[in-house]
Amino acid sequence: MEPPPIKESHMRNWKELEQILRDIDGRGYKGYLELKGGYECERFCLFIDHIQGDPFAAPSKIRIRVTHAEAKIPIGLRDNAVRRLAVGDYIIRRVHREIPRVTKGGRGMGKSGLISIDGGGQEVLARTAIKFTESWVEVRMEVGLPAAGRTILGRQAYAMLCEDIPRIIQAGLLWKESLQDEGQQFVHCVENQVHIRSQLQARELVAFLADGSVLPRESGRSDSPFRGKNLQVFQSPSSLRVTLSLLYPMYQNGVLVTELEGMGVPKGITLIVGGGYHGKSTLLQALARSVYPHIPGDGRENVVTHSDAVKIRAEDGRRVEGVNISGFISNLPFGQATTEFSTNNASGSTSQAATLLEAVEVGATVLLIDEDTSATNFMVRDARMQQLVKKSQEPITPFVDRVKELYRDHGVSTILVMGGCGDYFDVADTVIMMQDYQPVDVTDHAKTIGRTHPTQRAVEVTSALPDLEPRVPVPASVDASRGRREVHIDARGVEALIFGHETVDLSAVEQIVDPSQVRAIGYGMYVAAQQMMDGKRNVTQVLKRLMRKFEQEDLDWLSPFGTQGHHPGNFAKPRSFEIVSAINRLRTIQMRPGVRAS
Repeated sequence: MEPPPIKESHMRNWKELEQILRDIDGRGYKGYLELKGGYECERFCLFIDHIQGDPFAAPSKIRIRVTHAEAKIPIGLRDNAVRRLAVGDYIIRRVHREIPRVTKGGRGMGKSGLISIDGGGQEVLARTAIKFTESWVEVRMEVGLPAAGRTILGRQAYAMLCEDIPRIIQAGLLWKESLQDEGQQFVHCVENQVHIRSQLQARELVAFLADGSVLPRESGRSDSPFRGKNLQVFQSPSSLRVTLSLLYPMYQNGVLVTELEGMGVPKGITLIVGGGYHGKSTLLQALARSVYPHIPGDGRENVVTHSDAVKIRAEDGRRVEGVNISGFISNLPFGQATTEFSTNNASGSTSQAATLLEAVEVGATVLLIDEDTSATNFMVRDARMQQLVKKSQEPITPFVDRVKELYRDHGVSTILVMGGCGDYFDVADTVIMMQDYQPVDVTDHAKTIGRTHPTQRAVEVTSALPDLEPRVPVPASVDASRGRREVHIDARGVEALIFGHETVDLSAVEQIVDPSQVRAIGYGMYVAAQQMMDGKRNVTQVLKRLMRKFEQEDLDWLSPFGTQGHHPGNFAKPRSFEIVSAINRLRTIQMRPGVRAS
């Protein structure tokens, strides 16, 4: 829904903004409150929506609105949802790049002089940092209004608002003929990734990695592509090579192509093996991140994973509430039931079982698992251990004995990195060996080894995997209030969500890629508790309603700052899987058994 226009009678002109800044120069910081409102200049409108309480508080929030006639962004680059996503991301990045070129430091204390926009990383995400309507485009930014102590520095504020911001908008938002090729390439790159994903289902694939892709990252602290002299670009094995069409031609090695060749990862159970430091986990990490589109030049812009793929790992100490883990863990000592299992301190195996089942509960169709982040006793029990510890004494049914059943009976594929256990050869449909960061199809060889050297271990499944029981969240257990504050929600990077009195540990939810997603998850949980949880709807039904809201409206409706037509705060769109991961890790969450649909 387009926000109501600001009435002309409520808009002030640029000269009035200049006069206010002169009048409040040298006054106490609260004098900045006089700036709130809208201002018209020749080429754009400036809206100052939120004034920070002091120079050290969260920055003030502004919006800059430009008509399409003035912005001149080609309509062909913004006439559908995917193109608006892509060109919006492109513009945000341009504005972000222009800020350090224009701004100057030393404008006071604390956050004085700060100008920023929620610019993002290697992934392309829907963000509240930009908004399109039929009439205009608007970027949303944050500024640190200058002060010495708590004394307003009006001249510096004038330089920021009346000189720097116009220069940034001129260079970053207003379209130029010189941007046409770069901007169009960016949009077409994102559209091609969406188009590739649309072909996976018909080809019975869960992922695609184009030849020439760059999977390694610059370092453990940088998500930028590795560009060193030992770089090995991805090259698919001939037995797994597929060709997928492109929506728009692209240049590859200087040649214009209309289709891409690469490795198709088929449905079923895919095992990724190989020695240490040969690229197994790098491949899996690329697949995990490629549920999102990537920017041109990332190296993974032609790597695409099914949108319902979820990375699963062990997580000692996490909260588990009301999950039926009996298919993996049962017959616990002292008769503890596992059909509605709850704990505030899950072990590695129980946490991994719960995380897997929670993902499948809300629609995951592909599981991504790395042995390095898994509980060993959850993954397998070898023949010797089975001889020593009898099944009657072991409550865990290992994943190796359920993975085939998950695919056969529930349609859930698995891509599994495994470097230390050949027992998975017996259940894998495809085995890929990574050697010097290159994939080799060793399926036939692995199967031959499996026949020649039988595992000797016994399958430990005693009954079918139970149907997932619906869980109904109790609305009162999702409480974002703290003291007198009705809502207290914030992100601590991508690893933690502050939700009322609780700090939700998200460090093991690896497909959260941006702090702005964490903020959106927190406010999404709050809205779900207020409007969608009624004590009857199960988790899946609540998530569907919430995601439908995301699809029908932009992210502005999450705003903690009031009604539409104001800066909404910095949000980036999460997936339903990451939202439910936060709900499941909230230590106050309570779940009741639901009614299974007939």
